[in-house]
Amino acid sequence: MNFLVLGADQLGHAVVYDLVRSMHVDQILLADNNPQKITCIMERFVDEKIVPCQVDLKNTEQVLNLMGNCNVAISTLPSSVNYELAKMALQAGCNFCDMGSDDESSRMQFLLNDLAKQAGIAIVPGCGLTPGMVSILTTNAIESLEQVYSIHIQVGSVPAEQEMQTVVLPALSAERILNEALENATIVRNGKLMRVPPLTEVETIALPLPFGELEAFNASGGMAKYITNLASKVDQFDFKVLHYPGYSQQMLLLRDLGLFDSHPITLADATLAPQEMLNYLLDKNGSRSEPDAVLVRINVVGTREKKEVRILWDCIDYMDQAEGLPASVRMKAFPTSVIAQMIARQDITEKGALTQESAVNVKLYLAELASRGIGLSMTEEDLSPAGQKVKDK
Repeated sequence: MNFLVLGADQLGHAVVYDLVRSMHVDQILLADNNPQKITCIMERFVDEKIVPCQVDLKNTEQVLNLMGNCNVAISTLPSSVNYELAKMALQAGCNFCDMGSDDESSRMQFLLNDLAKQAGIAIVPGCGLTPGMVSILTTNAIESLEQVYSIHIQVGSVPAEQEMQTVVLPALSAERILNEALENATIVRNGKLMRVPPLTEVETIALPLPFGELEAFNASGGMAKYITNLASKVDQFDFKVLHYPGYSQQMLLLRDLGLFDSHPITLADATLAPQEMLNYLLDKNGSRSEPDAVLVRINVVGTREKKEVRILWDCIDYMDQAEGLPASVRMKAFPTSVIAQMIARQDITEKGALTQESAVNVKLYLAELASRGIGLSMTEEDLSPAGQKVKDK
């Protein structure tokens, strides 16, 4: 099995880390236009499977040549470029997947469904944490119930040490920070599909130490298509992002000051969009090495055999300090690598633009994540008057 990893930043590093450990992987083409980034990864993994490819990722001919030699191309690049990459994969006859986070990019890729079927390839957008792993686990819970009342999902990347939870900037990419602050969230309320502003409806969540109290607020998380598809089957559905207390107010202040504005302004002899400056400063100051943790809670309530049942999926994943892999990177890169390998092994045989929740075998997927140290627990509770916790996996 041959893979093309597009991008040699931290996410690319994590995908290579995962692929190189698979006995089924024959070759990994690592592509980036920055030779220093490629060299850094090559020095970390001295393995003949990895082939460095310094290319301009905007050069269609170069990318098509690389895709033509691979079973699956994996994009670790900003979501804004993934639609164009998916079109190149179609032309090259190469399967394609990315890590998601942008609703519009995913929507555009699903428009390629018929062409992908004709080409005999799979395009799977958003294979990372959200919608990726989260939608797979949520669907698993839904399918075990006869009727679903409510779905509440909370996901966050936070400092793993309590004393670091008051820092101004989380260790997230600028793209992720801006997405949470700018893109409207899709929710279902009282059976009606709605779009609501980000950073709103803040609630306090109490978690065990070292996390303590966190805040949760509406965000997109790339979940619009998934929530829209389920809108007719559920009364309440929301997706919220977890951060330390006060984070949403900090983002609202930046927004109200106009620092999210993409329209250029002229100061002295320079013309620059405020968002460009903010992007630069977030990337410069927001990337730190303190240990982080990713928190996931999926709460699904419905009925089975005339009883009201709650199904909870929980996960806490910590930074791999030995390998220098933050949890926020592991939880996007490893699930994506798992799905890419499932496509290459033909554990996923369906062609077209696919959703993870429809294409992935859940038992195999969970086993693959467990082998990478990602621990997921499922608890089921009977909510009827005489009910009790009935299952704990």
